[in-house]
Amino acid sequence: MSIAIKRVIAAAGLVAVWSCTLTAGAAEAILEGDRSVPVEARKGMVVTSHYLATDEALRVLEAGGNAIDAAVTAAFALAVTQPRSGNIGGGGFMLVSSEERGDVTAIDYREKAPAAASRDMYLDENGEVVKERSRFSHKAAGVPGTVAGLALALEKYGSITLAQALAPAIKLAEEGFVIPPRFAQGIESQAERLKQFESSRKVFFKADGSLYQPGERFVQKDLAATLRRIAEQGVQGFYEGETADLIVAEMQRGGGLITHEDLKNYQPAIRKPVHGNYRGYDIYSMSPPSSGGAHIVEILNILEGYPIADSGLNSAQTIHLMSEAMKRAYADRSEYLGDTDFVDVPLTGLTSKEYAASLREQIDPEQATPSVEIKPGNPAPYESNETTHFSIVDRYGNAVSNTYTINFSYGSHIVVDGAGFLLNNEMDDFSAKPGVPNAYGLIGGEANKIEPNKRMLSSMSPTIVKKDGKNYIVTGSPGGSRIITTTLQVLMNVIDHNLNIQAAVNAPRIHHQWLPDEIRIEQGISPDTIRLLEGMGHSVVQKSAMGAIQSIMVGEDGVFYGGADPRRSTSSAKGY
Repeated sequence: MSIAIKRVIAAAGLVAVWSCTLTAGAAEAILEGDRSVPVEARKGMVVTSHYLATDEALRVLEAGGNAIDAAVTAAFALAVTQPRSGNIGGGGFMLVSSEERGDVTAIDYREKAPAAASRDMYLDENGEVVKERSRFSHKAAGVPGTVAGLALALEKYGSITLAQALAPAIKLAEEGFVIPPRFAQGIESQAERLKQFESSRKVFFKADGSLYQPGERFVQKDLAATLRRIAEQGVQGFYEGETADLIVAEMQRGGGLITHEDLKNYQPAIRKPVHGNYRGYDIYSMSPPSSGGAHIVEILNILEGYPIADSGLNSAQTIHLMSEAMKRAYADRSEYLGDTDFVDVPLTGLTSKEYAASLREQIDPEQATPSVEIKPGNPAPYESNETTHFSIVDRYGNAVSNTYTINFSYGSHIVVDGAGFLLNNEMDDFSAKPGVPNAYGLIGGEANKIEPNKRMLSSMSPTIVKKDGKNYIVTGSPGGSRIITTTLQVLMNVIDHNLNIQAAVNAPRIHHQWLPDEIRIEQGISPDTIRLLEGMGHSVVQKSAMGAIQSIMVGEDGVFYGGADPRRSTSSAKGY
């Protein structure tokens, strides 16, 4: 067998590349799905927010596993190594693309409201929102979906067992791992709130109450035991039995709502992803209860009518048009988006070219429209920065784009005592009171009101782009309300501006979410550009970096290009 290999592996900020040439026999075996092809003839790419998770997922691909096997392995490893956002106490969305089947499937494992949840549960006696109650209390937690969602993905599309996928995470929890600076800094930044809960103090601080330091080993025995029960008992090892008892006991200690029945009844859902087409590329992204897919497609549809490539990357004209399109999409988000199991969402209208054309007519190419003048349209029939995303492709033509979260950094900050994992605070993503912004400044309405067993609205936007039926871009990001616009800009950077995937990931980002009426920018946008935008009537505010998008591009030459986001110091792209 004659094999030529090109391999470049790099972490945070450097592109990872893999390519190979095979003999006719080896290539034929791959096309027929023969996994006996020697390991050196295989290829894959993993891009995650933590190098240890990337390493474990890559080992799965090297051993002959597929992208779904590697994704589940990575997700559980992140639950150990990145507890501020990786999780088994939260939920998320996964897109799975199969070139062999010719389809893209969405797995919705978003958390659900407990059966005892009620519309006004976060309001005081005067009908005003009590913010801390929906964010940092036991009542803030929705029923976790991660374990059930990952297990479903593995059962439907994987080739290894759940126990095999969990083995690396169990080892990392049982034996510990060396703490990087970002891990130690994260705990220090949230120390005051974490220390409010005894169960959290036991996990995140030393016995004398002092902080862990970079270079020290972090061991999580309780979490290892929880993961081992899942490995041995399957989904029931989390939603029933000892782990369920520990969750319910924690709820009872703090006045939370999740019951044994809530846990036992939780089920993930298979959904049809949102689909659009932008300049000849097929865009697949997450459907409701995510707002991400609908509004990525809506914004792209509006912008397709402009010569974006001619106006240039991050020019004043391009940013002006992008922000005007963003405003209108986020206005629609406030009115129409929610859990489609409970409300009718006009997806066909929101993602139609005709509706986008009507919105485009409202845009003045030279002057900003004040947000107060923009209302939700009439279409025909802030997740935290500590959400995490990973992208994986394999040699079998599979691609996985997965985003999951516990909401804020460290979620509710409450560890389930004896189980070793953090509870989410996703209930804040409901509209506690229609018209009142949530923690990310996002306005919600009746479609996203709190109801028992309902999934809360999300901005998470795992996305896969295909060209002529082949996987082309696999991407997604954390960033709360900025997830949608972060993902959008990486797509535009590649498709409109012809950037390689690492340059597309690195480029400075902008964001507008209708309210507040401001363009948020990262460092790196030219002062001249800012002055031109202000001259058009925009308010421009520079704030901290947005998102941590982990992306892969499959070149026409068969090369896999991985772009890890340097905005997160532990990001890692590796291929073989």
